[in-house]
Amino acid sequence: MPAREQEEFLARLLQALHNKANPYHPLVWINGDPEIGPRTYIGGFSEVNARGARVRIGADCDIASFVAINVADSHLRAIGLAEGNACADIEIGDKVFIGSHCVVLGGARIGHHSVIGAGTVVRAGEIPPYSLVLGNPMVVKAGYYRAALVAQDGDDDSP
Repeated sequence: MPAREQEEFLARLLQALHNKANPYHPLVWINGDPEIGPRTYIGGFSEVNARGARVRIGADCDIASFVAINVADSHLRAIGLAEGNACADIEIGDKVFIGSHCVVLGGARIGHHSVIGAGTVVRAGEIPPYSLVLGNPMVVKAGYYRAALVAQDGDDDSP
């Protein structure tokens, strides 16, 4: 398919999906204006929803396919206990890996050099740097990667 036809097709696809072009993948949905650091990768079929609160994703992160990063919680509104959605900021540090099929909910703060294992639901709260986080409910192994990274780099002054 010639380049012009590909561009037209992509523009129509994004319009049909109510999506906008982004540097990651045509099938990454970005809502609002998240702050996403340089050299960060976001896999297809992922969503970053920053409508109603702030999302900051650091530099050099690897976010796999089928990941939902969402500031909004609509469950109380849906069942009639609230007028609107509850929204809370999300902060993801530098050099964080988030595995496939994870959910990062509003209020989560993930420290730099952390790994979020596939299928994990990250709820509101502070995850320290260098952590390994697994499961639902999530289990945080704080500092899991610290010794290996310090031994490799020779210092503990990571951002």
